[in-house]
Amino acid sequence: MKIWKKILKLATVGVAVFALAACGNKTEEKTEAQAPAQETAVAKARTVQEIKDSGVIRIGVFTDKAPFGYIDENGKNQGYDVYFTDRLAKDLGVQVEYISLDPASRVEYAETGKADIVAANFTVTPERAEKVDFSLPYMKVSLGVVSPDGAVIKSVEELKDKTLIVSKGTTAEYYFSKNHPEVKLQKYDSYADAYNALLDGRGDAFSTDNTEVLAWAKSNPGFTVGIESLGDVDVDGKEVGEKIDAIEIKNLDLTVKNQNCYANRY
Repeated sequence: MKIWKKILKLATVGVAVFALAACGNKTEEKTEAQAPAQETAVAKARTVQEIKDSGVIRIGVFTDKAPFGYIDENGKNQGYDVYFTDRLAKDLGVQVEYISLDPASRVEYAETGKADIVAANFTVTPERAEKVDFSLPYMKVSLGVVSPDGAVIKSVEELKDKTLIVSKGTTAEYYFSKNHPEVKLQKYDSYADAYNALLDGRGDAFSTDNTEVLAWAKSNPGFTVGIESLGDVDVDGKEVGEKIDAIEIKNLDLTVKNQNCYANRY
């Protein structure tokens, strides 16, 4: 499909425009004191030509977050994010080196150039957009809450005096910390640890993307997604808890999109 080539030609401008369109709060001007730091960050990133010349693109993904990024029974990276970036690598004519990430390390890997792209179910937020550049969003999801069948949590009010499991550096952590400080959060570095905590009964419920918890509950009898969609309405009429995921790109003149992206909602 030739659309990738057209997108590549729009690269440098495209990433900047898409990041601003998606987040709306990007600082328009940099002070002289900020400029050197920005230039240093740019120098660490590889260009598309450098990636092509090397024959390999480094992509940060999750390995414990089905259906977005996980390791299958054969030890191979699988998931929606992986399928999407495999297509990208194919169009660039390079091989993929997948790098396993924890939620809280996504920005760091992009900023430091450890990964050329981070495609790890990465929600576009104003705070993150101050540090990294985002492509067009490619998925729209909300937060969900899964809990044991014997004590299903059906509303945020029912989380009072309960322990909610979240992964560090995620939208769920941010959402509950900001909007529901009365809810006790039990935080874990990885999704695997968070799910194990739920299975072991260390918490009363777990919150992350609704698509993920719905898929997980289907594969794990004994658990139910009692809250299938969660979020408060902000001043722009969009939901704070409503997530727009994007492949994240730091100073890489490349952006991607598919026919189901939600750029027009901004």
